[in-house]
Amino acid sequence: MNRAQPAVDLTAYAAAVPDEVVARLRGGRRVLTICHENPEADALGSALAVSLLVEANGGVATPVCADPMPAMYKFMPGMDRFRRTPDDSIDYDLLVVGDCGELERIGPVLESHRELFDRVPILDIDHHISNPLFGAVDWVDATSSATCEMVALVVWKMGLPLTLADGMLATALAGGIVMDTGNFQHPNVTPRTLVVMAALKEAGADLSELARMLYRSKPNTQLALFGRVLARIASQMDGRLVWSTLELGDLAATGATSAESEGLVDLLSQSNTAEVAILFKEVAGNGSTRISVRTRDGGVDATRLTGQFGGGGHARAAGATLALPVDEGRKAVLAAAAPLVAAVKR
Repeated sequence: MNRAQPAVDLTAYAAAVPDEVVARLRGGRRVLTICHENPEADALGSALAVSLLVEANGGVATPVCADPMPAMYKFMPGMDRFRRTPDDSIDYDLLVVGDCGELERIGPVLESHRELFDRVPILDIDHHISNPLFGAVDWVDATSSATCEMVALVVWKMGLPLTLADGMLATALAGGIVMDTGNFQHPNVTPRTLVVMAALKEAGADLSELARMLYRSKPNTQLALFGRVLARIASQMDGRLVWSTLELGDLAATGATSAESEGLVDLLSQSNTAEVAILFKEVAGNGSTRISVRTRDGGVDATRLTGQFGGGGHARAAGATLALPVDEGRKAVLAAAAPLVAAVKR
């Protein structure tokens, strides 16, 4: 294996990477790496990292995200590489879809390039338990804290250094893990997560700076938005079911963007009484409602709630979109959540 001898060794963990995943990535010469719409650090970091490993292996790669880059992630190196659509001048031979619980989550690029997605094989790398296995090759590991954790193991198994691109790869992967673990506070953190992060830190990722920028540095517009939404917090069942609503008027009043709502549901989940915390988001333009759900460890499986509305995710964190205006959507979801909460005995 052609790498300097790092102190942190991921060889044992990297054995979990399917050989077919490595074979597809080694064979890909013109690769599209695409993440979900409304992206966060895990989606962006894993897509960028796969692009970097493809290029290190002699291929050409295009990272794509259908939505504009959220301002909060622009500090991370390489985020300016993302395109909104595939490069039509490239005849792709592999599509890598990362951190998507279902293919439709990549957004409008799926329909605008339907022929591409029908023709070119898809490598699906994901950690959502609800993933329906939509790829020609699927590696879904619901025990992984983040898709970035999985991609770090892919890099290692391929014999590539985690120091690729002057530390850009390590930073991208570490950022995704920091975000998806809630800065290592969520129960999805495992010993493997910590060892992978140790390897990424050794490779150059500045963990303290990532944590500061992602969790302790927010624009004033975002703070104002949080204040408005948290001020209307509501609960029932003696506080065991907690929720709030982000209305379109909140964005207009504060000057915040929709992307700046990132982290709101995690604040709601800090309620010391809540078994289930729900953020309802009014979606512009189509009268629909987006829900983000967090649940307490050992209690309600969040996918049981979101699955009733066509969504998915993880046991402790999941989401869905309802084709209902926010008032109707909230009523329907709370009615479905109540019996799940009531069944929890502590």
